[in-house]
Amino acid sequence: MNKPFFEEVLPQLFRAEIPLPRNPLKATNSYLIKSRERNLIIDTGMNREECMTAFSAVLRELQIDLAQTDFFITHLHADHLGLVSELAKPSSRIFFNRLDAAVVTYGDLWKLLYNAAKKHGFHEEELKEALFKHPGYRYSHSGPINFEYLHEGDRLTYGPYTFTCVHTPGHTPGHLCLYEQSQKLFLSGDHILGDITPNISAWEDSENPLQQYLQSLDKVSRMEIELLLPGHRRVVSDCRGRIEELKKHHHERLEEVSSIIRAKGPSNAYEIASHMEWDIEASDWEHFPITQKWFAIGEAIAHLHYLEEVGKIRRKEQNGTVLFYP
Repeated sequence: MNKPFFEEVLPQLFRAEIPLPRNPLKATNSYLIKSRERNLIIDTGMNREECMTAFSAVLRELQIDLAQTDFFITHLHADHLGLVSELAKPSSRIFFNRLDAAVVTYGDLWKLLYNAAKKHGFHEEELKEALFKHPGYRYSHSGPINFEYLHEGDRLTYGPYTFTCVHTPGHTPGHLCLYEQSQKLFLSGDHILGDITPNISAWEDSENPLQQYLQSLDKVSRMEIELLLPGHRRVVSDCRGRIEELKKHHHERLEEVSSIIRAKGPSNAYEIASHMEWDIEASDWEHFPITQKWFAIGEAIAHLHYLEEVGKIRRKEQNGTVLFYP
């Protein structure tokens, strides 16, 4: 096995890349603060053997004792939360947010998602395959977890760092980032990424995650940040510049979705997503990887909900399918 990659970003603060095999994200950035008192691990990777093997190697290299280690999980997705159930010891504290925990512990989550996706035009056979292959279904945490809930403004001190929790809904309802004011350091989870655009998806009709996400970007833009440590890919030094790029991307997406509806007339989210441009290695929509098709449709719905809320499009239900029209 290749030696795991990790680097010391700041004194006592390490970034480790935990591989995500056969996943376009490639790896999750896990951050480890090593201290004489207690250590802190921020995000873990998926609950799969490859992630556990890599994480165990990092822990050995850094000589971190899990019995003296706590965990902070930025949000509910399996590539951040999944492995914590295998790493945490009885002495570990696992910090999380209440809104995402409600999703994780909801008993009929996959049935709810199935029904919502079907209503938005997902074909039944594709839908069954998409949910079976969904990383959240296959690689989530095992068993119940005793979370300690944190909220906006709560503080954590580990080693030389005192972090303040920053609620940044959008990517997930309860997404929490960590801000270290004295260092002008921001651990962003999947709220802000440098090389890729965070997925903003909606399935419930009551949700408007894109509006929340844009508001969260504006909130972070007002903060003094010199170094941003994201949940995937490279470290970001120009936080405000990256925020403006992300906002521009979504406003262009909104115009793209509006244009498709004007051209096609009443259409469901599946049909609209099939006409959007995606940075995916596939010759056409029919050859999209099924899990990426799932995320694409969720993102299309998020943009449709936003346009509906601002009065630019309307919806109607026809034969159990939701159609959007100008």
